[in-house]
Amino acid sequence: MEIDPRRLRILHEVSRRGGVMKAAEALHLTPSAVSQQLAQLEREVGLALVDRSQRRVTLTPAGRVLAAYAERIEEQLVEARQELNRFTERLSGPVTIAAFPTVIRHLLISALRTLAVRHPRITPIIHELFGPVAVQELRLGGVDLVVTERDMSQPAASLPSMSRHRLYDDEYRIVAPPGWSAIPETVDDLAGLPWVAGVPDQACGQALERLAQLHGFEPRRVHVIAEFPPTLGLVSAGHGVAIVPSLALLDVPPGEVVVTEIHGVGSRRIEALTRVSRTTSGEPDPVQGAVIEVLREAAGEVAQRVGELSRSQEPHAGQALS
Repeated sequence: MEIDPRRLRILHEVSRRGGVMKAAEALHLTPSAVSQQLAQLEREVGLALVDRSQRRVTLTPAGRVLAAYAERIEEQLVEARQELNRFTERLSGPVTIAAFPTVIRHLLISALRTLAVRHPRITPIIHELFGPVAVQELRLGGVDLVVTERDMSQPAASLPSMSRHRLYDDEYRIVAPPGWSAIPETVDDLAGLPWVAGVPDQACGQALERLAQLHGFEPRRVHVIAEFPPTLGLVSAGHGVAIVPSLALLDVPPGEVVVTEIHGVGSRRIEALTRVSRTTSGEPDPVQGAVIEVLREAAGEVAQRVGELSRSQEPHAGQALS
């Protein structure tokens, strides 16, 4: 009996993703190609591996047994690549990174320039994914590293078989429309103002809820927006104040919004997540470690830019605000 290991990987993806369509998407194949490879694998082993009698494709008992072996083989291949990387002075290979837009724009692009000089044989692949979907892809092996965020009030969620690597603490700022005659100067001034609020399950939405509870006011959420460009656009047009992280302000033209002098709003933590293998004791493999290193360096550079930007955008004493 000859078994093609490439077809084992397809069976593995069908098993852990729960169907042909999702496996095809993860493998960048058509569903037809996945089905054909499964049929060929069944011919190789002489057993039915897929139960096609129901609407949703499931594995037969034999299919589940073979998929379990396929998972072990996949894990061993990953660990083998990690171990071999430790024997070479020149790191190489692909690394798939999931991140959200502000990190891609302000950390990853700069980090990848450094990575290309320092480790030219590493091939980064960027996926714009964030939140639970990105963590699930990391768990399933669809990506190698996830850059995620969490508000300072949120405890680090328990993520078995994953490691966290701190990259940057991104301070929140409260921004106001430049056309308002009175710019809020303290948290007390925020009570009653309209808000362009973040969505509740993202860091900025959680920051607003935390700030309101701490200071005893109910924010008037006129708009609820997930992305920072439309949030800042609505603030600029006079629709309300907003909490945004400092990274989101780096591309804002001077005068588009007023960055208030209200501090102490907190921050969001930006961190990288990697899978833990049996051989690394929680440390990322060398390729992932190289990516984390350049991300931290990029974060240090960004911190300087953020400091300069804050000083230039804050209203000064005696400045006309109308």
